[in-house]
Amino acid sequence: MRRVRGFTLVELAVALAIIGLLLGMLIVPLNAQIDQQRINDTQKQLGLIHDALLGFAIANGRLPCPATPGTANTAAGAGLENKPGAACSLLEGALPWAALGLPETDAWNRRFTYRVTAAFADDPPVGGPQASFALTDNGNITVKATSGGVDIATNVPAVVVSHGKNGAGAFQTDGVQVAGAAADELENANADGNFVSKIHEPAFDDVVYWLSPNVLKSRMVAANRLP
Repeated sequence: MRRVRGFTLVELAVALAIIGLLLGMLIVPLNAQIDQQRINDTQKQLGLIHDALLGFAIANGRLPCPATPGTANTAAGAGLENKPGAACSLLEGALPWAALGLPETDAWNRRFTYRVTAAFADDPPVGGPQASFALTDNGNITVKATSGGVDIATNVPAVVVSHGKNGAGAFQTDGVQVAGAAADELENANADGNFVSKIHEPAFDDVVYWLSPNVLKSRMVAANRLP
């Protein structure tokens, strides 16, 4: 009678190793596709934010103030402007999603950081112009290629940041900030007027949008908010 020979443990181990290697080769491109899809989704959200900011400015004669970033979304006032009077209490915080009628988070389920120039967000003068700013006013926000590097955009009235996959510097829906922002990503989370926008790399995955002063002013002129 013929003897039936099975696989040895060594052969099984080799086969499993090959299968694992093949699966690993499949998973890496899949993860990359998921990451790219989330970047694309966030960029689409930033397009909606652009339109919402312009719409808010046309309706109110000013840009919105930031929301308090450390407020949990279960608390009263979450997502609304922190503006107890005619001026903003904060110049940088969370995008006021509730005031703009937008989703709270980016594709990684973290809040957008939003900074605005005070002159563009304070109330218009009573009985005066229909906008809080004039055609000659400039923003005080600068977007750079790297921290301390060359300027990409200057005189920016407002900027919005998604802190990307690693989320370093972003605020979560419970109001807790994600730690770990460093180097160029720290520039987008240190609450000053400088921001960095550049191609993604292992140490930088932020997605940055800034509102063009020329676009804002032209829309306000078209809406008869500016002369």
